[in-house]
Amino acid sequence: MRPPPSMQDLRFTVTLPPKSADTLAVMQQAAFFDLDKTVIAKSSTLAFGKPLYQAGFLGRKALARMGMAQVFYRLFGADEDQLGRARDELLHLIAGWQRDEIEQLVRETLADVAEPLVYAEALFLIDEHTRQGRRVIIISASPEEIVRPIAEYIGVSEVIATKVKTDSQGRYLPEVEVYAMGPGKADAMQALARTDEIDLDGSFAYSDSITDLPMLEAVGNPVAVNPEKELRSIAEERDWPMLEFQRPVTVGPAIPRPSPLTGAAVVLSAAALAAAVALLKRRSRA
Repeated sequence: MRPPPSMQDLRFTVTLPPKSADTLAVMQQAAFFDLDKTVIAKSSTLAFGKPLYQAGFLGRKALARMGMAQVFYRLFGADEDQLGRARDELLHLIAGWQRDEIEQLVRETLADVAEPLVYAEALFLIDEHTRQGRRVIIISASPEEIVRPIAEYIGVSEVIATKVKTDSQGRYLPEVEVYAMGPGKADAMQALARTDEIDLDGSFAYSDSITDLPMLEAVGNPVAVNPEKELRSIAEERDWPMLEFQRPVTVGPAIPRPSPLTGAAVVLSAAALAAAVALLKRRSRA
């Protein structure tokens, strides 16, 4: 696992509302981060399309279909039926693949694929929540074999992700064991809260997508990140904080100091983060 990067070079400071002494003594809190377009700047599954093609797992037509599906989603969004059809198509595509081989491929190509896709602002918030003593959990509808290596790469050890069933030889079956999409995310969060005594009312959730509305509604501190149109409308209506993550960075031993141009983007991001935190503080005192 690579160590989480130092965020001091980004030259901004945000203080999240601390846990109260009473809550700290009884229950822990968590920060749940969606992965695609919240922590990283694109679809995690699509990001590994090229390595899967080069390794012989995908043909040209399958790779092209994945690309077109991603373009369609970015332009028009997708409802639950469309996402369900995409899930079923993916399950049949990967049926027979060896789970261990896929995870090994992801880990071997991770550095090339994931950089520079990780948002600096997300890394900063992950670091701040960790400093405040909250558990940080990456939660994604992407397969666990992709989500876990990315999470570990940025210093997060806990994930909730889609898990595909396998046979006795470890080959994928066209069946889902855990589906971390839409209401499935909220169900998984609530189950974790019950078993580990997590205070969801005091916890945070970050996402860009309307499909994650149940996830955002499951916590007391929902935050819309780079929200698509429908989620933006709901966030405005409910007075939820909204953040714009703009700066993908290289994750390494040290993050390079920003140039004057990228520094301006960081200042703008810091202002948005500070505004969101101020709003959360006001709501926590209400």
